[in-house]
Amino acid sequence: MTTDRWRVLVTEPIDEAGLERLEAVADVTRWDAYDDETLAQEIDRYHAIVVRTKALSPEVIERAERLRVISKHGVGLDNVPVEVASERNVAVCNLPGVNTQEVAEHALALLLAVRKTVLPTNAALADGSWDRADCRSRTIKGDTLGLFGFGHAGRTLAELAHGIGLSCVAYDPYVRDADLPLHVAGVETKRELFARADCVSVHTPLTDETRGAVGADELQLLPDTGVVVNTARGGIVDEDALLAALEAGEIAGAGMDVFVDEPPAPDHPLVERDDVVATPHIAGTTVESLRRMSIGAANNVRQVRDGRLPETTVNADDIDR
Repeated sequence: MTTDRWRVLVTEPIDEAGLERLEAVADVTRWDAYDDETLAQEIDRYHAIVVRTKALSPEVIERAERLRVISKHGVGLDNVPVEVASERNVAVCNLPGVNTQEVAEHALALLLAVRKTVLPTNAALADGSWDRADCRSRTIKGDTLGLFGFGHAGRTLAELAHGIGLSCVAYDPYVRDADLPLHVAGVETKRELFARADCVSVHTPLTDETRGAVGADELQLLPDTGVVVNTARGGIVDEDALLAALEAGEIAGAGMDVFVDEPPAPDHPLVERDDVVATPHIAGTTVESLRRMSIGAANNVRQVRDGRLPETTVNADDIDR
């Protein structure tokens, strides 16, 4: 256990519960202290970084001479140069499963909002219309929900969906059929998933393998009542292909919490559509989950400071203890 007082940089706002745990053992610099240019100049002062969605460049990590740990306030690591960190003996920790329930709930909320035409009917009512005969919402019970990826969030969504009468099929090449619950059928290919589903929810990490994985070929397999939901990462769903499918009436709508560029431009064509329900990358964000994530991220920093690698260290095999 080190007796030196660490310096910790928190790149974005986190719940006070986590900040208090950090400040008990370290000098904490908060997110508004630096712009990107100044951060690159000052990064070598810090032993730990707590990061949410801010992109950490390889160049910044290479300049961080004292850095011992990058602690992710969440799950996804597409904004962290893990390989560079490993080369510099910097532990990278995340919080798998910390906001699983929240992501699953949000995915279901987006699906229901699209199917129940919440946006256009709300807008019509706000404009003074009470035209109930124009309602075009659809019953969801009895539909088949396709789960592209069956990790923590996909598994939890399957439970929620099963509870309201949806059948579930899942495609995940890293999950054995024997590990699927009884109410979820496994499929062998992504094509089979889209061919069998009425709606698809994406729950896979963004990797070279999954980038653009939901494109025109997949979307055309859905029925014209189909819905695509993405609460995983922008870039998995080909936004141009999705827009084309919506404009052509090949599918009925989409629920999007994530985009290739975040934030998306104000005139982003998907955001402007009334058959797309869009939210600003908040699927995993609730009052409760923010507190859990802040405490978890702080605890990971404290463990590394005390000479231990957290169980959630993704590059543990590359770190000299």
